[in-house]
Amino acid sequence: MKIDLHTHILPREWPDLDAKYGYGGFVRMEHYRPCCARMMIGDRFFREIGDNAWDPARRIEECDRDGVTIQVLSTVPVMFSYWAKPADGLDLSRLLNDHLAEVVRAHPARFAGLGTIPLQDPELAAGELRRCVRDLGLRGVQIGTHVDANAFCDQEECRNLDDRALDSVWSAAEEVGAAIFVHPWDMVGKMRMPKYWLPWLVGMPAETSLAICSMIFGGVFERFPYLRVAFAHGGGAFPITIGRIEHGFNVRPDLVAIDNQINPRHYLARVDEHGESVPARFYVDSLVHDPDALRLLRKLFGVRRIALGSDYPFPLGEAHPGELIESMPDFLPEEKVQLLSGAAREFLALN
Repeated sequence: MKIDLHTHILPREWPDLDAKYGYGGFVRMEHYRPCCARMMIGDRFFREIGDNAWDPARRIEECDRDGVTIQVLSTVPVMFSYWAKPADGLDLSRLLNDHLAEVVRAHPARFAGLGTIPLQDPELAAGELRRCVRDLGLRGVQIGTHVDANAFCDQEECRNLDDRALDSVWSAAEEVGAAIFVHPWDMVGKMRMPKYWLPWLVGMPAETSLAICSMIFGGVFERFPYLRVAFAHGGGAFPITIGRIEHGFNVRPDLVAIDNQINPRHYLARVDEHGESVPARFYVDSLVHDPDALRLLRKLFGVRRIALGSDYPFPLGEAHPGELIESMPDFLPEEKVQLLSGAAREFLALN
């Protein structure tokens, strides 16, 4: 069995959101030839996509080709629209979530779903999270690595995931047993990286590390011990910089350990005082494109906390989901089984 935790889907079409809400900045779809569309923001081209981004039958065909049993569906992160007015963000979230749930209901053996929520208003977000799980049957939600400042929400600066205003979201997730999948969406330093696709190559890994550190140092995992969180792209830059992060915690606790006095390495796989192996406190996906990087994840997180993720259907993803895991000669068969399906089953609470 292969369960691909990290895949993205869109409706084939949706209303003109700029016209519907009365201001610009939303994504629209241009179907300019069969099986192909352009994602546009105003007159700006964002991305070209094929019919596997919206057609469930096409997705199942490609899953069968690659031996993927279940895809976990989530929206394309550019659709988060955290900058929008809260009521409009909720309306868009409901549109996307209703579509995603419809796809899952039509193919329950092949798809599971993670909804989206309007994090610019944590109370609205918590309510939509509950609806996703209780009413729509989704396994949880996908969220971004931060919430940008905007004029509609009385925010003066970006909210990172340690912001106490988001506690209502974490509390709702614990209440309904929702999984939280964290995916970068708007990259730090992007104005300094206009060339070479650097926002995606450099900014995205930094964003994910920022989100992990915010949740650790902000004490989120201490306040919400039953929260299940996974981070995309193998945790981004966090695994390779944990030594620096821990060293900073030790040498400058006055700057680092101000909200949480627990060493960040405590949240990784370890052996406890009784000699028992303890997996990491949070999950990552396997999307690292490098055998040594995957070995590092196994060392830091343990196989119980690494779930197959491909970023289907986009080019930075793994073209054949699970290929890297299956190619590892030093991974035991039972470890590969855990990475290919076991960790995702636990994270999503799939029976």
